[in-house]
Amino acid sequence: QLQLVESGGGAVQDGGSLRLSCTVSGYYRNKYCLAWFRQVPGKEREGVASFDDDGTTAYTDSVKDRFTISRDIAKNILTLEMNSLKPGDTAIYYCAAGPNMPPYYNSSARLARDEYVYWGQGTQVTVSS
Repeated sequence: QLQLVESGGGAVQDGGSLRLSCTVSGYYRNKYCLAWFRQVPGKEREGVASFDDDGTTAYTDSVKDRFTISRDIAKNILTLEMNSLKPGDTAIYYCAAGPNMPPYYNSSARLARDEYVYWGQGTQVTVSS
């Protein structure tokens, strides 16, 4: 089993930046993919960005060119750098882990909620206008 703990959420103004971190602990017998999801009350949990064990990344269109996902495999830390934040980015952000994705998976498939097994508790990000 894997345990995921997010940190780094907070409140910023429109155009600001935040960095989220996810510390991964525990044991998983195979290589795994890590990802960030976000959820607004009353809406589906949305995949934001993913980082497979082979270095393949995926982003949802709304965050491309603004968010950067990175992964330190040695330290078991996943990071999400968020720049040019907008009020529409306000959500609870979750770290997630699941089996490595097949190489033919497109971004949409890599960010599908059902592909992920382990979840963190979430961290709140609030962007005010």
